[in-house]
Amino acid sequence: QVQLVESGGGLVQAGGSLRLSCVASRSIFSINNMGWYRQAPGNQRELVATFTSGGRINYVDSVKGRFTISRDNAENTMYLQMNSLKPEDTAVYYCVSRVAGLTYWGQGTQVTVSS
Repeated sequence: QVQLVESGGGLVQAGGSLRLSCVASRSIFSINNMGWYRQAPGNQRELVATFTSGGRINYVDSVKGRFTISRDNAENTMYLQMNSLKPEDTAVYYCVSRVAGLTYWGQGTQVTVSS
């Protein structure tokens, strides 16, 4: 079992920055499949950025060059640095991990970007 808690969301103006954090209830050293998704009202949940078992990082095209995913295994924490935020980035952002064939989701943190 893995519990995930996101934080760092808030209200910012376009062009601003936020850093989201996801703290896991267990060591993430051996967890390769984890990342961030987001969901805006009326839309499907979409992938934002993930680490993969192949040791690569995937970003959705719309955030490439603006968002950076990272992790601190010693602190059991994953981050999403979001720069040059746009109103279309407004969504609830979710931390996700896949362990032993099961997918775990955090409760989400709201990010709102105003024009």
